Amino acid sequence: MKKIALFAFIASTIISCSSSQNKTKNVHQVETFAKTISAEELKEMLYIYASDEYEGRKTGEPGQKKAIEFIKNFYVENGIPSPISEDDYFQEIPESYFHHGIKASENVLAYIEGSEKPNEIVVISAHLDHIGISSDGEINNGADDDGSGTVAVLEIAEAFNEAKKAGNGPKRSILFLHVTGEELGLYGSSYYTNVDPVFPLENTVVDLNIDMVGRVDAKHEGGENYLYLIGSDKLSTELHQLSEEINKKYFNLEFDYTYNAINDPNRFYYRSDHYNFAKNNIPVIFYFNGTHADYHRPSDTPDKINYEFLETRTRLIFTTAWEIANREERLKVD
Repeated sequence: MKKIALFAFIASTIISCSSSQNKTKNVHQVETFAKTISAEELKEMLYIYASDEYEGRKTGEPGQKKAIEFIKNFYVENGIPSPISEDDYFQEIPESYFHHGIKASENVLAYIEGSEKPNEIVVISAHLDHIGISSDGEINNGADDDGSGTVAVLEIAEAFNEAKKAGNGPKRSILFLHVTGEELGLYGSSYYTNVDPVFPLENTVVDLNIDMVGRVDAKHEGGENYLYLIGSDKLSTELHQLSEEINKKYFNLEFDYTYNAINDPNRFYYRSDHYNFAKNNIPVIFYFNGTHADYHRPSDTPDKINYEFLETRTRLIFTTAWEIANREERLKVD
């Protein structure tokens, strides 16, 4: 009996040490790859993406076509494949799907296949469109809305890709989803979830949606870094708790849940692309910096972005996605 008890003690000690080592290793890995996300790269991309050349990226118009080529070229240059087919990154949405004369448009999709649970999908989304050119000829560049979210997704994709090249790819697959037509009625995310989900919705673990994360609103002006989180506790207690734990462990941003209230008069929970996933019982987090005086105006330009804040916020979202993608159990919907 003593020998059996001794063996059991040794075995449990080895397992405990191994588990502790794996956790420590995972911490070092996520911190290493999070640091590949930089304010300099975010700024360089956003000054291109939110430039006059892209004419405000209105859905179906020439500027939006330039935007999808920019996103596609990023993935091609970084060797991140499409889940649709080789070299085809565009999920085409016909004109008939839109209303009020909106022209045909495209979502842009790229992904990194999971090493252990490839059929379980973590979605990281942002909308690629904006409101175009005003009637007086001024261009609405949409640097914050949602250029900031777009370049954040690209930097997160690059970080996951660097991890995979180093032999530390995610256990679950990551879908980088850039949707069109958000400003006109969440068309792109609706098309993905309701018409052509490239990956089955029942296999989709979460949607982390990034829509305006580069600025500071009046409430937080002059303060420390923060983010509004919306929806994190609506469908999964585990997701909310995990999100909180990641923030406290690595970043300690102020999480503001003002707009998460059931009676929020702004109804932001229903106004961005995560909602089409939530309607399908998929847990979501909507990351948002709040509105500001330049919201939906030509003055929403890249020189007004707080790139230091944007870097940290993007690293936070990457680290949250990393944890969800690599944890043993899928997030529970409760």
